[in-house]
Amino acid sequence: MMMGTNPVVVRRTMAGLRDLGLVASGKGHGGGWTIACDLDRVTLHDVYVALGSPEVFAMGHRSEEPTCLVEQAVNAALADAFREAETLLLSRLGSVTLARLSADFHARLAKRGPCGQEARSDDA
Repeated sequence: MMMGTNPVVVRRTMAGLRDLGLVASGKGHGGGWTIACDLDRVTLHDVYVALGSPEVFAMGHRSEEPTCLVEQAVNAALADAFREAETLLLSRLGSVTLARLSADFHARLAKRGPCGQEARSDDA
């Protein structure tokens, strides 16, 4: 478990991305997963949808005890805030392309240097 995740979860996730044409898989020697889309045209929102539009927040409305007045009051007090936060986050996901993430990653990688060390500048 190199990624610290069950391989079944990884396969299921990649299959969802494949089904929407974001990645492709190859079998046999030299096979594996490759990106199959234009990174400039795919946003994090597209990936979110490809993964089944999972719950955005781990916390939110509770319904363990629907008749509990405290639970009802808390849910009512936070409902608008959670809706607004989710709307904002999904909007932001739509503004971040995979190309932008790739460029940021490669810039960070170039600064890192070998073995995870920060690259030295010539001024040092």
